[in-house]
Amino acid sequence: MMRLRRRIRTALKWLTPGIGVKRWLLLLACGITLLSLGFSFMLRQFYPLPPVFYYLALQFIPRGLRAGLFGLIGVAAVALALIRLNQTLLEPFVDANPEAVVNAVYQYHQRGRGPKVVAIGGGHGLSVLLRGLKRYTSNITAIVTVADDGGSSGRLRRELGVLPPGDLRNCIAALADDEALTTQLFQYRFPSTALRTSSGGSGLNGHSFGNLFITAMAEVTGSFERAVMESGRVLAVQGRVVPSTLQDVTLTADLRAEPVGVSRVTGESSIAEASEAIERVYLEPNDAPAYPGAVRALLEADMIVAGPGSLYTSILPNLLVPDVARAVATSRALKVYVCNVATQRGETEGYTAGDHVAALEAHVGAGFFPVVLVNDNLDVDFDAPPGVELVPLDFPPDAGYRLITADVVDPAHPWRHDGHKLAQALLRLL
Repeated sequence: MMRLRRRIRTALKWLTPGIGVKRWLLLLACGITLLSLGFSFMLRQFYPLPPVFYYLALQFIPRGLRAGLFGLIGVAAVALALIRLNQTLLEPFVDANPEAVVNAVYQYHQRGRGPKVVAIGGGHGLSVLLRGLKRYTSNITAIVTVADDGGSSGRLRRELGVLPPGDLRNCIAALADDEALTTQLFQYRFPSTALRTSSGGSGLNGHSFGNLFITAMAEVTGSFERAVMESGRVLAVQGRVVPSTLQDVTLTADLRAEPVGVSRVTGESSIAEASEAIERVYLEPNDAPAYPGAVRALLEADMIVAGPGSLYTSILPNLLVPDVARAVATSRALKVYVCNVATQRGETEGYTAGDHVAALEAHVGAGFFPVVLVNDNLDVDFDAPPGVELVPLDFPPDAGYRLITADVVDPAHPWRHDGHKLAQALLRLL
């Protein structure tokens, strides 16, 4: 009996509002009814009913009751046919569990109706946000920096002349529909002993499989843009991942240096490793054109989110692309800056939440992001390396932005955001 009730509940779930099935069932029933009526009228026109079929056609039953009986039998036959047809067609492609099928269809349609969210950044912080958002909407566009010049991405950039694929790869993996074996393969990093070259080169040492895959796809398709798109298809991502620009750009920074005053450092990896405080960062060339898909997504967005992530090396490199900054300023979307949970060595040591916003506004202008979301759970155990601490809630009294506080910290990793908490806090703002 329990099994029967479960099957009935599963069958009725197909009629849940928003799943897009009832309208087609109704259309199918109307079509079958009209077709049957037309066929019966044609038969009666050319072949009058012989007396022997009087009883077979149940003509002795009152017309209303007969119509109801025929209708009931017809509906049951159509329903049974549709269910069996559905099972027959889908069984080779998905789990035969009918409840899993209807849940997958329902979730797909619900996410498709979700808000249009554009997330700007790079690195681990953006990946955390995307993992949380994809549960609620598939209308996600991640705009990712291409200024990275370190690690596997930097080596591919220098040796093959491609844009750095690392941050794009992380975002593609985060938006993957099922972060299982294929995603693990995409994120796999070859060990230090992997296939060194005979001339003493590094070979595959430290390279990520996903980086190599995107690079190879760019060679095959002739386009880095196409390579990123096809990589997303392989992993069935919930949304899109796009670069902020397709031009080869370099990040530079002015650092406070004693006794000189200011020194300039070139390269994203060099900036992160510098010991001096960062005064300002620049993009070279400073007039790099934005990727058109990024601009379009910003103008059509319901919400634009900057962060979380490295303020100077992940978030600002995107906003320093002039067309991206203009699109954010022009967009009518709700614009939110997500402050990091913890400070970052080499970038934001000793920063308060207000200092983060002040640094952002020094580069893009005051009021660029009218809403600021900050973690307010500062009571978690935090065993961090020197220079890394939870960002204190300290803002100027005349702050020209709306401050939103919420518990968005990951208890297992207190120096990071919890993706699901963060996504819920952001979507509540809408």
